[in-house]
Amino acid sequence: MLRSLIIYLSKAAWAQNLVTGWSFAWHTVSRFVAGTTLSEAMLVVKGLNAKGINATLDHLGEHTSTPEEAQQATDDIFATLDALGADPAARGNVSIKLTQIGLGLDENVCAQNLERILARAKQNKTFIRIDIEDTPYTDKTINIYYLMRDKGYTNLGMAVQSYLFRSEADTRRLVQDATTIRLVKGAYKEPPDKAFPSKADVDANYDLLTKILIDASITHKTTLSEDGRFPSIPSIATHDEKRIAFAKQYAEKVGLPKHGMEFQMLYGIRRDLQESLVKEGYPVRVYVPFGTHWYPYFMRRLAERPANIWFFISNFFKG
Repeated sequence: MLRSLIIYLSKAAWAQNLVTGWSFAWHTVSRFVAGTTLSEAMLVVKGLNAKGINATLDHLGEHTSTPEEAQQATDDIFATLDALGADPAARGNVSIKLTQIGLGLDENVCAQNLERILARAKQNKTFIRIDIEDTPYTDKTINIYYLMRDKGYTNLGMAVQSYLFRSEADTRRLVQDATTIRLVKGAYKEPPDKAFPSKADVDANYDLLTKILIDASITHKTTLSEDGRFPSIPSIATHDEKRIAFAKQYAEKVGLPKHGMEFQMLYGIRRDLQESLVKEGYPVRVYVPFGTHWYPYFMRRLAERPANIWFFISNFFKG
């Protein structure tokens, strides 16, 4: 019930207006959001790179309500890509949500914006990760991904959520084409006919999908690019140490080199774990969100697991 309430609040305009108006809110959120401007986010990327950690930048925003808003979001993404292009030493790429660039308005508008983004990313020699959203958009997202592949774009990847029943079939389909995949557990409220109800089932599916991704990385011989911008097929995105241990053990068992996969974590969470994985020789990429539209992102992080309310608070004080 608490998770449902948090997800409801993440979409409620009145709650957003209330929380973002609190003077202490940004002080708390800034521990997990890398500033409101691109320049602030790029400083965070440089700091992570200095520790041997790669980054993926996300200019926060989603569910634009007009073509003009979708165009503005696209322009904001251009600016992020250009900043990476202007600094070839920056080991980073870009993550986007398709509802941010018009998927909820018109699929053709979204596809046109995405193609322009991919062309700009190609000019700036970097990679675009398409984040996965809730199930009303899953098929549309995958269809647009393949539309871009058919147009010859290979500088893009997908994400998959282990809490969905459909994810095993989606993953097996995507890796046949050597799609790079960020594997997450899932942060939306889904009906019982679409998602596993228990954490144990979500974890078991996560491990199964991890195996599929690692096997695909061996088959397609994918590794992290030298500049840190283009990932291999498996991007294991979790702070769950049991899931991380499983991935490491299975990769070692089947002979996948450490640079054949990467671990991804959220900015501001488990810095100790990020740095320990780097010391072990694993690629690590931190998801770096920034911008003024931080409220839905932050609330979904809490909703992923209600205990995260205390998890975020404890991380705030731990540093």
